[in-house]
Amino acid sequence: MEIKQLQAFTAVTRAGSFSRAAELLDYAQSSISAQIRLLEDNLGIRLFERLGRKVVLTSDGERLLPYAEQVLKLIAEAREMVAQSALPRGTLRIGAPESLCIARLPPVLKEYRRRYPEVELILKLGGSADLHRWLLDNSIDASFYLDRPLISPKLMAQTLLEEPIMLLAAPDHPITTKTPLRPTDLQGESLILTESGNSYRAVLDGFLTEAGIQPGSVLESGSIEAIKKLVISGLGVSLLPRMVVEAELQTGQLADLRWRGPDFAIRTQLVHHKDKWLSPALQALFSLTEELVRAGALTAGGEPSAW
Repeated sequence: MEIKQLQAFTAVTRAGSFSRAAELLDYAQSSISAQIRLLEDNLGIRLFERLGRKVVLTSDGERLLPYAEQVLKLIAEAREMVAQSALPRGTLRIGAPESLCIARLPPVLKEYRRRYPEVELILKLGGSADLHRWLLDNSIDASFYLDRPLISPKLMAQTLLEEPIMLLAAPDHPITTKTPLRPTDLQGESLILTESGNSYRAVLDGFLTEAGIQPGSVLESGSIEAIKKLVISGLGVSLLPRMVVEAELQTGQLADLRWRGPDFAIRTQLVHHKDKWLSPALQALFSLTEELVRAGALTAGGEPSAW
C-alpha cells in the first residue's frame, strides 16, 4: 500500500469519477486507474462499483476510507512539521462567502500576505452549505462564515463580529412610506434576493413563511453588486448585510427600511474542523484575525467586537 494509491483512492471518492480525480491530482486517467487496481490487488478487495460514468464505494471501500484519510492527514502534518521554519509556509486554503470577500477579508488577506509571504493563499467562494461540506471533507483548512451562530459536533466556530442585516429599497420606492418595516409590509412586494441557501435569505424566508406572508415576486441573483443595481433602479426590495451597502447608504442611493421584524442574528465567524491540525500557517491566520478584529480594522467605522 503506497501513498499514491491512497491519494488516488480518496480523490476518486471525493470526485465521483476517475476522470475528475485525474484532473484534481493532475495525473493521467490511466495512472489513477492503475493505482486503484494496485491498491485493490494489494488488499484483495473491490473498492468501487462502476455504474456507467459514476463510481461509488463498495462496503469495503467505505471501511477503508477513514483510515486512508487519516494516513494522508498524518503524512501531510509530518511533512509540514519537519519542514517548519521560523515563518509559516506551505498552502492555506480559506473558504468564504462573497459578501465577506467584499467587506471583511481584504485587510486580513493583505496583511497576512505581507507578514507571511511563504504561505500560498487559496480562496474558495461559496455559500454556507458549500463551506460546511468543504470543511468536513478537508477541501479547505478554515472558513469565514456569515450565518447564525454555528453549532456542530464536528466544527469549531468563533464569533468575530455581529453583522446587521438590512431591508433596503430605492429612496423613491413606495414602500419607504411604511418604515419602520414589519414582515406584513412585504405582502405582495417584489423582492430581489440572493440565491436560495444563502444564510440571511434563508432566515427571511423562514420569517415570511411563519407569518404567512406571500411576496408578489422574487428575483434571485448570485451577485451582490447586481442586486444593489436592481434595487437602486427601483425594481424591488432587497435584504443585504449593512457592510456591503455602506457606500450606497451614505450617497443616498439606497434607503434603510428600518426592519422591525425578528432579529436575524447573523454573525461573521471563523470556523475549522475540530480535528484539524493547527499548522503554523493556520495558527497565524487565527492570531492575525483576532488582532485585526480587536483593532477595529475589519469594521466600517464601528466599534471592534471582542473575539
